[in-house]
Amino acid sequence: MPIETIAILGTGLIGASVGLALRSHGFTGSITGWDPDPQQLHTALSLGAITVTSDDPLTAATESNLILLAGPVFTILENLDRLAPILREDQLVTDVGSVKGAICNHARGKYNGPGQSGFLPGHPMAGKEVSGAANADAALFLGSVWLFTPCSTGEAVSPAAQAWREWVSKFGCRIIDLSPERHDVLCAWISHLPQFVSTAMAALLEEEFAANPDLLPIGGRALREMTRLGASPFSMWRDIAHTNSDAIAAALHALEQRLAHLRENLKSPELRDEFEQANRFRHRTPGSKA
Repeated sequence: MPIETIAILGTGLIGASVGLALRSHGFTGSITGWDPDPQQLHTALSLGAITVTSDDPLTAATESNLILLAGPVFTILENLDRLAPILREDQLVTDVGSVKGAICNHARGKYNGPGQSGFLPGHPMAGKEVSGAANADAALFLGSVWLFTPCSTGEAVSPAAQAWREWVSKFGCRIIDLSPERHDVLCAWISHLPQFVSTAMAALLEEEFAANPDLLPIGGRALREMTRLGASPFSMWRDIAHTNSDAIAAALHALEQRLAHLRENLKSPELRDEFEQANRFRHRTPGSKA
């Protein structure tokens, strides 16, 4: 089933980047955008990420083959509730939320059943430390992984879902299917933990050096790289922290123990072992230049 009309509900960084990626890879249908912030909506329109704006997300959704839910996790949950009663069986809802367990639990019983529209949860592993449509990029997803987490084991892939997967592949993404539970544990380690480490480090440095800002320019590339994610917006990470708290807390606890181990072995041979183990991981990390 071809996708000819798309509604993007949430035209910030990711939503607008999806629109730009669709256009750059040959999508010629209509893309309707909606956002609670009119400025984001009009910026997305001016960039060509969407072709028309809508004042009503429900109307935009009912008139589209595919509905992409972007924005914070709690907003996605609200939209799932609002859309379920009004969509047709031949329509597909997908999302780009960073937590999948809470989203799948919320969607069960409302989607993918007889007479219900389809729902294919997704999560592109791409982004920036800055938000907003003004920072959207058609190449944002190139070379990245796009995770899909069907809510039920053995769930059949509908024609609409297959069509969306094909578009994601055109963006230059590698598609991986995971269970929602595995997704949340994995992302707690590889995505959420780096964010909270950077946030904590940047906040600590702000506390230590706010009275002496002239010292900060001394910091070089290491400081910039380690604190880059500290610029990420709280509005997005609040929802992630609330909906994936157990997995994030477990990863943070493991890191606390590792830091304590480092602190206790600053003058012992075990410090060398820790560096060698870290070097092995870094050498195996895709895209590393070490």
